[in-house]
Amino acid sequence: MSETVQKTVSDQSSKHKNARLAFSCFAFFTGMICLAYASVPLYSLFCKVTGYGGTTQRTEAASQTILDKTINVRFDSNIGDSALGWKFKPLQREVTIKIGEQTKIAYSAQNMLSVPTTGTATFNVTPQAAGAYFNKMECFCFTETTLQPGESMEMPVVFFVDPEIVNAIETKNIGTITLSYTFYEVDAPAQVSAVSGNKIQSVETLAPTENLSTKTPKLGDEKSDIAGNRG
Repeated sequence: MSETVQKTVSDQSSKHKNARLAFSCFAFFTGMICLAYASVPLYSLFCKVTGYGGTTQRTEAASQTILDKTINVRFDSNIGDSALGWKFKPLQREVTIKIGEQTKIAYSAQNMLSVPTTGTATFNVTPQAAGAYFNKMECFCFTETTLQPGESMEMPVVFFVDPEIVNAIETKNIGTITLSYTFYEVDAPAQVSAVSGNKIQSVETLAPTENLSTKTPKLGDEKSDIAGNRG
C-alpha cells in the first residue's frame, strides 16, 4: 500500500517538473521572439542617440555657436540596387566649412529607365565617431524619392557640424568627415488580383459576363415556354 502511494506521489512530482520545464521553455522561446522584434528599433534608436556606426543626427535648430576652426566634408554616392536605374552623384565632392556653420550642398539623380522608379537613401559618416556630431536639418534621405522616365532632380542637404566635436577625445583631432549615401529601389505596391480557374487576372480587367447560365429569362420567353408545354 505504501509503495503504491509513494509511486503515485513520485508520478505527480514528475508531472509537475515536466510542466514547469515546458512552461520555462515556452517562456524562453516567447521572450526570444519578442527580443528579436524589439532589437531592430532599439538598435536604430541607440545609433541615432550615440552616432554609433556613423549614424548622423537630425535636428530642426541651427547651431548657436560657430568656431573659427574649419573642417573638411567630403561627399560620396552609391547605388545599392541596379534595378533602380539611376545615376546619382554629388554636385560638390568636398567643402571646407567652419565648425557650427550651417551649410547647404546638393546631390543630383536621374532616372535612366523608361518607367518611373522610387528610391530611398541610407546614409552614414566616417570616421564613425563623428556621426554623433553631424547634424542634418534638411535631407532627401528623410523621404522616398520618385523619378519619372528620364527625369533628373537636384536634392539638397542642409547640415552643420556640432562644435562639441572639438571637445570629445575621440573626435577633437578629426580634420575630414565623409558623408555617404546609398540609394535602393523601393518595391512597388503589389497589384490586387483575382483568381479564376487556373488563370490570374487583374481585378481592373474583370467585367460582368453576359452568357451566364443563371440569366433571368424575359417574360415573353416564359409565356412561350408555358404555351409549348400545354401543347
